[in-house]
Amino acid sequence: MNIARIWADEEGESHYQDIDVPLKEGGPLGRMSEPLAVTGMLLRENEPGYDYDWHTAPRRQYIVMLEGYVEIQVSDGETRTFGPGEIVLVEDTAGKGHKSRSPDGKARRSIFLPLP
Repeated sequence: MNIARIWADEEGESHYQDIDVPLKEGGPLGRMSEPLAVTGMLLRENEPGYDYDWHTAPRRQYIVMLEGYVEIQVSDGETRTFGPGEIVLVEDTAGKGHKSRSPDGKARRSIFLPLP
């Protein structure tokens, strides 16, 4: 399963990295990863037309998209769009950060899972 990671280098420039999380056969339950440690869960709903200028992540966390879309641009210029079922790991807690917006002007719902 793929997770898109956003991270900052030593100069504070943010970048994307694709992480492939291996899944193991879990019998009738399907294929599963090893447990991933998180410290809690936040539910988030963004209003239609969401547009958040440059910022850093408030903490290391996974963002799991439930409904709607988000376009995230990192400071090296790369832009990606994420939709329902996709996971982003944001780790750029310092540096230039990233910006995010609603690419279709619609609301979005997501789950934030902070890391230890």
